[in-house]
Amino acid sequence: MADDTTAARERHGHDRREALLFGGVYGAVLASSMVAALSQYGHTSRDSRRYDAAWLLVTACASALAHGYAHYIAERAPHRRGDALRTLVEEWPLVGAVLPTVLILAGAGWGWWPAGGVEYAAFALNIVLLFAMGLITARSSHRPWAVAVLTGAVDALLGVIVVVANAVIK
Repeated sequence: MADDTTAARERHGHDRREALLFGGVYGAVLASSMVAALSQYGHTSRDSRRYDAAWLLVTACASALAHGYAHYIAERAPHRRGDALRTLVEEWPLVGAVLPTVLILAGAGWGWWPAGGVEYAAFALNIVLLFAMGLITARSSHRPWAVAVLTGAVDALLGVIVVVANAVIK
């Protein structure tokens, strides 16, 4: 059993922490990018926020499927029954990382808070998530605090770049 786990890690080339960080960072940046794109035309109605939430979730699932499928077909090792499903399931961190933003958008669509300007809350949340993922991952890898904070800041910078690009493009 242990050999199967080791073989799976070697076959996929990453461990659980790396997969969580990769999927989390990818998902948070994807969420910010989608919010920027979907809010480009200034639609702030409750209906448009529910629409935005649905599209973000669909895009995250499609991205996870595409990424998992690409990993599966790119592996040069022979495949066993169930490998394709396992590869796709390993992409859950990407979808999980967009769920807070989906909740913010859906909550605005359901009237839990104002629909106008909710994209700024989504941007801020994703920047904080990016920082936290970088910090936690670096600390769990036994990096010094200074390196961990720098790693978190670099991750957060990815979110800031999306926000700045959104402002420039608008």
